[in-house]
Amino acid sequence: MEIVLALGIGIFTASGVWLMLRPRTFQVILGLSLLSYAVNLFIYAMGRLRVDAPPVVGSEAVPDLAQHTDPLPQALVLTAIVISFAMTALLLVVLMAARGLTGTDHVDGDEGE
Repeated sequence: MEIVLALGIGIFTASGVWLMLRPRTFQVILGLSLLSYAVNLFIYAMGRLRVDAPPVVGSEAVPDLAQHTDPLPQALVLTAIVISFAMTALLLVVLMAARGLTGTDHVDGDEGE
């Protein structure tokens, strides 16, 4: 399970960075989204990978914390999802305004592509 998650994080990161370095607007937005997915998976993996383990300690007398997952990475990922959505929306607005002013979505110097 860990190797699949590590490979997924690596592929998302590499694809996101490659797409963010492209000169087109849509590719930059997709690259930013993939990079944020990779970061979210990385943060989630920091909380230990446990299947069917409750994130909150119950009402038993002496809880065994080894049987529970850490809820902090889950809360951080939930917050990061909201922030990445807002950042993507802001990037869309800025890039649409730049396209309206310049008439193209190419980066300077790339008119030949």
